[in-house]
Amino acid sequence: MKLTSGHLTFCTNIYAGENWMAHFAVLKASFPILKEQLSPNAPMGIGLRLSNLASIELLEDNHLAVFKQWLQDEGGYVFTMNGFPYGGFHHTRVKDQVHAPDWTTEDRVAYTLRLANILSQLLPDDMDGGISTSPLSYKPWFTDAAARENATNEATANIVKVAEGLHAIQEQTGKLIHLDIEPEPDGFLESGPEFIDWYENVLLPAGNDKSLIKNHICLCYDVCHFAIGYEPHIAIINELQEKGIKIGKIQISAALKAKLPASISERSAVLDQLGRFDEPTYLHQVIARKNNGALLRYPDLAEALAAAEDLSVEEWRAHFHVPIFVEDMGLIQSTQSDIVEVLNLQKNSPFTTHLEVETYTWEVLPTALKAPLNDSIIRELAWVKTLLEQ
Repeated sequence: MKLTSGHLTFCTNIYAGENWMAHFAVLKASFPILKEQLSPNAPMGIGLRLSNLASIELLEDNHLAVFKQWLQDEGGYVFTMNGFPYGGFHHTRVKDQVHAPDWTTEDRVAYTLRLANILSQLLPDDMDGGISTSPLSYKPWFTDAAARENATNEATANIVKVAEGLHAIQEQTGKLIHLDIEPEPDGFLESGPEFIDWYENVLLPAGNDKSLIKNHICLCYDVCHFAIGYEPHIAIINELQEKGIKIGKIQISAALKAKLPASISERSAVLDQLGRFDEPTYLHQVIARKNNGALLRYPDLAEALAAAEDLSVEEWRAHFHVPIFVEDMGLIQSTQSDIVEVLNLQKNSPFTTHLEVETYTWEVLPTALKAPLNDSIIRELAWVKTLLEQ
């Protein structure tokens, strides 16, 4: 949907189909319903997620031509893609493998350039396109500092290679496509300061043309991920703008948040509620804040629950993309207020044109938060649209 402050869509990583025909079948069944409710009289955007397999299949036979015709017939358009998860993302144990293959590999380079080729053929002529991707790699895989530094340099060289490929696509097609790197807890880049430091002191020196890098390598601002780290949104966004580092996309998402009472019985009740979100598919990193302001980090919810006896901890934030239209869930909350803060800044002084709701955990939510998928997508997009237009 084209709004005053940008193009609003949802990410199709909510759908379970991992091959192209399965993914397309779900889109054909769902998208017309969504558009009729949300944008009946104007085109509606799609944030397309393709697995590596689906991206290969889409370029075979006449699948891409068929998809383009379907988009035209249904009033849809693709302007952003999610290139973070490479392989299976539903009905399988994902956890840390969401980062594999990482940016040290040629597989990640080939996959990303394939997505860019597809996007260049789908992107409307008057828009730029973006592909969100992983924050280089996953820190726990590299416990040795020298190995992590080497991996960072290898990943950075591959990012530069992709930037050059995106520049070539722009010269050939006139389509500007940017790679939007998405920091998240325990990634090589997990915070605003880490991303800015890497961008200025590693990425820019690695390229021969700094303007080419700045044109094609951006930040994906996932609100959930930045909220988990208690990061100051306005300060980070202002610093990025001051340094000329572009934000390619806002991923509109909410994390779990819980205040941990000092009372043992009240605390146990909160922890019991949090334990219901400990499921085996996705990583649910936790950052806990102590009453002296110090932060404790846990690689997953299970490890945080095992250490929950620390009474100096006053709040948890967990990487679980809960519905964005719900803030109060009883004894626990969401970081919805962080979304409101970021979107109010975007509304008053736009810093990107790409707005994508990314709640992908519908299948693994506790039963009380589940609803029919189309109804949930409609409710989320309508909530964002109201916030941006009020």
